[in-house]
Amino acid sequence: MNDRTSGPEQAEREELDRLLPAPAERDLPPGRHLHHKDTLMRLIDQGGDHATPRPRLLSPAVLLPAAGLALGGVLLTTLAVTGQDSPPSPSAAGTGSHAPAPGGAAVLLDRIASVAGKSDEQTVTGDQFVYVRTLQAGNEGEFGGPAKLGKPHEREVWMAQKAGPVIDVGLIHEEGSYVPITVGVPDGETPVGYPAGLDRPTYTWLASLPTDPDVLLRRLTTEITRDQDARDTPAEDRNQAQDAFDTMGELLRETVMPPKTAAALYKAAARIPGVTVDSDAVDAAGRHGIGVARDDTRAGWRTAWIFDPTTLEYLGERTYLVRDTTMGRKGTLLSKSAVLERGVVDALRERPSAGKPSTT
Repeated sequence: MNDRTSGPEQAEREELDRLLPAPAERDLPPGRHLHHKDTLMRLIDQGGDHATPRPRLLSPAVLLPAAGLALGGVLLTTLAVTGQDSPPSPSAAGTGSHAPAPGGAAVLLDRIASVAGKSDEQTVTGDQFVYVRTLQAGNEGEFGGPAKLGKPHEREVWMAQKAGPVIDVGLIHEEGSYVPITVGVPDGETPVGYPAGLDRPTYTWLASLPTDPDVLLRRLTTEITRDQDARDTPAEDRNQAQDAFDTMGELLRETVMPPKTAAALYKAAARIPGVTVDSDAVDAAGRHGIGVARDDTRAGWRTAWIFDPTTLEYLGERTYLVRDTTMGRKGTLLSKSAVLERGVVDALRERPSAGKPSTT
């Protein structure tokens, strides 16, 4: 059969063929997994001793100033994205009204899905914890004013894997402090925890999601809509495509992702309108990669998931402005991250690399 692809789409495919290696013929090394950023630490309890999640907020928390994210002296940057310490170059930043590249993004995401689907399946029990260590920086500017990117710092999280409802969700170690993650709202005198689900995606819950990309996208869209309805989110604040992309990003940030779920999620992302390729993205650790990005036209920024150009392993994220706003000039970085280590452990403060709990 003749190849009927021509024009801009063919050029995009040829460019991706140049940037990317051939699809992997073998499994990646153990420990290659996706990660999930905390949807749970969006807002901070007034008591100041525990992180108390409220209903999910799909808009990136890079808008929040440092003062609004302080918890016992610990800065909780709730959206970590990768990039350079200086503004991205014009070729990397692009423009806020750039033409979509669905052909190129679809090819890239298909290759990423193929690799992710070959990673190691894990057995994760309800009494274990998912551990993720990242390097990240977020916006420390005043709310409503110019963005100010803070210095990158390490963050560790341990997330409980019980089906729930769970009140004691896990633990954060950041900037020298260990902070318990406690969720739920009072129901009389009895706290009500969160079950495994979109707000608390355990390995088992992620493995239960549909592996058909179209069905998965519909499932996530339905849950997002239900959540927005419960919060009475105004129609003008909803954007189905952007909300789906943001939610997928949340599911990638601080979890260990089952291989089949990861593959389905990347293929589902390829079906979201406006998803593009960010050809040279740099994470918080200085690693160059290739990004899968989407512009939030309401906010004026672009978020890119960054992947290693050789292994296609997920590296982190970055978010930067794609037009001038009150937060800064086009190209201004709002937040960035890099995944340094991830795994499954048996106890809080235990690290996969050390194999035993820390006493400090």
